[in-house]
Amino acid sequence: MSRECTRPRRALPLLSSSIAGLLVASVAAGTIVFLSFEDLHLRGTQVGQANAGAILSATNCQACHGYTNPATEPYATWSGSLMGQAGRDPLFFAQMALANQDTVNAGYFCMRCHVPMTFVTGHAMQPDGSTLSGLDKEGVSCHFCHSMVDPVYKPGVSPSGDQAILAGLEGGPPEHYGNSMFVLDPAGNRRSARLNPQTPHEFVASPFHATGNFCGTCHEVGNVAVSRQADGTYRYNALDQRTPDENPEHLFPLERTFSEWRLSAFASGGVDMGGRFGGVGAGVVSTCQDCHMPRASGKLCIIGPARGDARTHDFAGAGAQVLDIIAAYTQGDPAVNPSHIAAGRAKAVDMLQRAASLSLSQSGATLTARVTNESGHKLPTGHIEGRRVWLNVVFRDGSGAVLGEHGAYDAATAELDTSSTRVYEMRVGLSADAALATGLPAGVTAHMALADTIEFDNRIPPRGFVNAAFEAAGAPAVGHAYADGQYWDDAPYAIPPGAESATVRLYYQNTPKEYIEHLRDANTSNHWGNTLYNLWSSTGKGAPILMAQATLALTPPPLPCPGDFDHDGGVTVGDLFGFLDAWFAEFMTCGSACAADIDHDGEVWVTDLFLFLDRWFAGYGQSCP
Repeated sequence: MSRECTRPRRALPLLSSSIAGLLVASVAAGTIVFLSFEDLHLRGTQVGQANAGAILSATNCQACHGYTNPATEPYATWSGSLMGQAGRDPLFFAQMALANQDTVNAGYFCMRCHVPMTFVTGHAMQPDGSTLSGLDKEGVSCHFCHSMVDPVYKPGVSPSGDQAILAGLEGGPPEHYGNSMFVLDPAGNRRSARLNPQTPHEFVASPFHATGNFCGTCHEVGNVAVSRQADGTYRYNALDQRTPDENPEHLFPLERTFSEWRLSAFASGGVDMGGRFGGVGAGVVSTCQDCHMPRASGKLCIIGPARGDARTHDFAGAGAQVLDIIAAYTQGDPAVNPSHIAAGRAKAVDMLQRAASLSLSQSGATLTARVTNESGHKLPTGHIEGRRVWLNVVFRDGSGAVLGEHGAYDAATAELDTSSTRVYEMRVGLSADAALATGLPAGVTAHMALADTIEFDNRIPPRGFVNAAFEAAGAPAVGHAYADGQYWDDAPYAIPPGAESATVRLYYQNTPKEYIEHLRDANTSNHWGNTLYNLWSSTGKGAPILMAQATLALTPPPLPCPGDFDHDGGVTVGDLFGFLDAWFAEFMTCGSACAADIDHDGEVWVTDLFLFLDRWFAGYGQSCP
């Protein structure tokens, strides 16, 4: 699009290097930064450059690529996935509403990935999504994907006609994969990695469609208005200007799934996962498609032969809870087949249950739960908001009575005890500069569109992890150390006296209560916050999904030296004062895993004081073996 046609409203004055000059306006809901369409401009196909009549509805594709086997055919598997339902996703619309409140016009950027047909129909020019058509709501549609051109021309590999398409783009073609900088064949010629199709329509052989680069188009997202500085920090860009660097790795990370995979062992020759991923007959898996479009036997088209190397269009990830919400929202919609969504949800759960493994070990009075990331990216990965994985640990005595629990989840209230267990997640925040500019407090924030700081990221890296490479790509571990090559995490838990078994479960959740309530409470612009919350409440409140579980019979640990509170091998006056400090600090205020909870009943009380004093007097002056 031209610079003139992309400025329906004027942005505010330019930022100084310290962003102190950023002008913000507070309305009923909070702070808004006025971004122009120029701030959000990226190279690639622009509105008006693709023939709107050339990219057809998915129902057109269904005529030939459906009606065979819904478990394997392209249409049914796609239509039950988040790709096929991206334009009907209440979670996305609630997220976009807040992004538009925080940064005016942000929806124009959001729709590039979720409803990319808006760049063909022109409806991206209305950033709140209020003008979406039925064609737009087909999400990441069949013909859209199969019209995509590799933006980086590869002589001898790319179709020769692509040179002219790329040369015709304003400002030249994109130089990086990410931020939905897609390039479309303006004539809508259908493209596929398959070299021997039997098609009644035009066809272009496209090796691009079999590569991870293809998927990286949308699964690598950096905030186009927030750039990395020479010192490694991120700062807001000058207003009303295009980003100085379109490389998503140099923009504040909103999703780094593509880089996480690109820097993993999977992308460097592949990994033999023993059939865990890849479908029928799979061994070594390397590309995104190997896992998310698994091999199957079946017909890809009603007029073609059955193929033993067909690829399903499941695109299964971790979106089971979101598919629940979409299914409830689209009830009665003739464009949506609920059985396809149900099948897509089941495949998402299956994918989650293959994404990690869990093992337990005991050393003395400590239980260690090892979580191994079996996927080709971080665990969890994807869009940073809401997604989390955690450990639930339950200790029982010989009769089965629970002696202690970490990471308890209350299904009725949808609340997780995060303080007592390990939660794998990413949290973003506002720097002092961003806080000054926006009027919001510095530190962890729920205002993702304004974030410029990674506050915490302990998500488990994939095989082949190297700290320096991940940090350079904007995907570092923050607040939790992983050694180069480490693709697992060990979480220790103290074994309570009398425990004879431990059961550990690994759970996933991407619609936690706190996040859904934020999307509801912060929304002052439309109905999507309330609509999402009501759908979430009626579909199980984002009930966590079990990924893995293990049980270990425990060996009674050797009793600690009575009264050795500081575990230094002897009972001294220091143990008495150390305990008293803990007891006064935790008295009647600590719920679990408290240092002064001597009788392990889940609370600190007078009985703990007397019990410790008995042990201290009995052991005073002794040395422990």
